Amino acid sequence: MKIAVIRGDGIGKEIVGEALKVLNAVSKKYKVNFNLNEVLLGGIAIDKTGGPIPQETIDVCKASDAVLLGAVGGPKWDNIPSNLRPEIGLLGIRKALGVFANLRPAILFPQLKEASNLKPEVLGDGLNIMIVRELIGGAYFGEKKRIDIPGGQKAWDTLSYSTPEIDRIARKAFEIAGQRGKKLTLVDKANVLESSRLWRETVTEIGKEYKNIDLQYMYVDNASMQLIRDPKQFDVIVTENTFGDILSDEASMLTGSLGMLPSASVGDGKVGIYEPIHGSAPDIAGQDKANPIATIMSVAMMLRYSFNMNEAADDIENAVSKVLDKGYRTPDIMREGKQLVGTVKMGDLIAESI
Repeated sequence: MKIAVIRGDGIGKEIVGEALKVLNAVSKKYKVNFNLNEVLLGGIAIDKTGGPIPQETIDVCKASDAVLLGAVGGPKWDNIPSNLRPEIGLLGIRKALGVFANLRPAILFPQLKEASNLKPEVLGDGLNIMIVRELIGGAYFGEKKRIDIPGGQKAWDTLSYSTPEIDRIARKAFEIAGQRGKKLTLVDKANVLESSRLWRETVTEIGKEYKNIDLQYMYVDNASMQLIRDPKQFDVIVTENTFGDILSDEASMLTGSLGMLPSASVGDGKVGIYEPIHGSAPDIAGQDKANPIATIMSVAMMLRYSFNMNEAADDIENAVSKVLDKGYRTPDIMREGKQLVGTVKMGDLIAESI
């Protein structure tokens, strides 16, 4: 099983290091071999090759079965031309691999209920939301331009979607909903945006094929409020790129910390990208403070979605739960009465539990 490993920038190399430690524990337990190939992406790629996404990185990732990614970006590269920024590397590898569906689970571990900003009675028990975000379309990939006008400049980003783009992500969301609570909420802005109207028409038509799924609709402004007011009403959310980016970060705070949440980016091809949803956090890089659990949970998603190793994925998730049960906490989820540990120690504890 070939895995392309991209540590990236900031805390990326630290959290990926702990994720690989856990993957090694799985390798030993199940007597399977993972062939790891490390490649560059983002700021470190700019520093070493002059661009955010070297061709070698694309080639290695395409020849792999999965990609494990840390994080990219940081203030060091804030003032370079926009077409060379680290984030262009991230968008580029997603596009190159054709991963159009970003799966972002927001799971509240019961041990961390006190770490959430919401009251326990609002969170309820067993909070588990899956956001299915379209990943390679919309304003992020649309035409971008600036022109000079009297008094300054004018800029625009084009938000466009085609029926086939919507169709494929909608079907993925319906399939996931069918494996969960059989409830799917389309989040759009169909009262204002023509692209959202096409989303609603297309998803509604596809929904006729999935009669066992309860399809509901919600405007994005209301959805952002409802996630805080009553998150338990949601099971699976499907939405376009920009809305999904914002809502998934908001949903992460229901769980107490960005450092807890993994993601999987998948498409019709064989290669998926697995990464934490948080950024490179350069302010704490190299200080043994980063929470590696999101990256470790991304490994669990990789085992489940790319390698069909469901039992091993369960092992990782159960190991994380057991370590939290024992009271170990990284700084982002630390509470009074718990035991503070660093990045490396948290990785050790989870690997040992496996």
